[in-house]
Amino acid sequence: MPEIKIGIQLASLRLPFKKALQTAARLGACAVEIDARREIQVGQLSQSGIRQIRKILEDFNLRVSALTFQTRRGYGVSEDLERRLEATRQAMTVAYALGAPVVVNQIGQVPSESGELQWDLLVDSLTSLGKHGERAGALLAARTGSEEGSDLKRLLDALPAGVVGVDFDPGQLMIHGFSPSAAIAELAPQVLHVHVRDAMRDLARGRGLEVPVGSGAVDLAEILGILDERGYRGDFTLQRDAADDPVGDLGAAVSYLRAL
Repeated sequence: MPEIKIGIQLASLRLPFKKALQTAARLGACAVEIDARREIQVGQLSQSGIRQIRKILEDFNLRVSALTFQTRRGYGVSEDLERRLEATRQAMTVAYALGAPVVVNQIGQVPSESGELQWDLLVDSLTSLGKHGERAGALLAARTGSEEGSDLKRLLDALPAGVVGVDFDPGQLMIHGFSPSAAIAELAPQVLHVHVRDAMRDLARGRGLEVPVGSGAVDLAEILGILDERGYRGDFTLQRDAADDPVGDLGAAVSYLRAL
């Protein structure tokens, strides 16, 4: 297996932007994920601002694995939809300018039945975003976790080939009671980016619980093996939401990944 490209989600470090970049580089990451709303605010970013960010990244020998661009609602909800679509298009354009190949977002719940109004709206919205992504140079990656892998695949199969991909998050799948192993078997060919998170089932809470990478029930070695077989050469970006010592946890996670 080729050496994996490890990224770190800057928000997980809970540090000011430049200090977070410095820390990610010190921990051994080659890339970082940037929050396009909270850390750089793409709607207000000028060309000189983009050049400045790229210069700082170069100083730390880092690149951008992905922009995350969270919207309050999914792309199958009609309320304020055009504004969400335009903001996402803007994020995709800025992502390319920063050297990021993908923009990551939750696309919204996939309807259980094709042909529903929400289904048609979701398909139309994602097709529009996908076509913009092809022109802009950065594609949208739908984050896993809110449905079974087979349901997300059903949606992606209804879109023009290759216009939207998958941001695979095994920890999020397990937290919501889905099988990461079953999901990667369905989605591997369409994965554009991977969030590395671990989790374990918590029967008392009725849902999963995020834990440090390597200490949970996610079979990361299996997931990496399947992705390698499918020719995935993208980034594996570490995320840690619930940690008393995020820098220590992420440093340990980098070492764990390198040892797989």
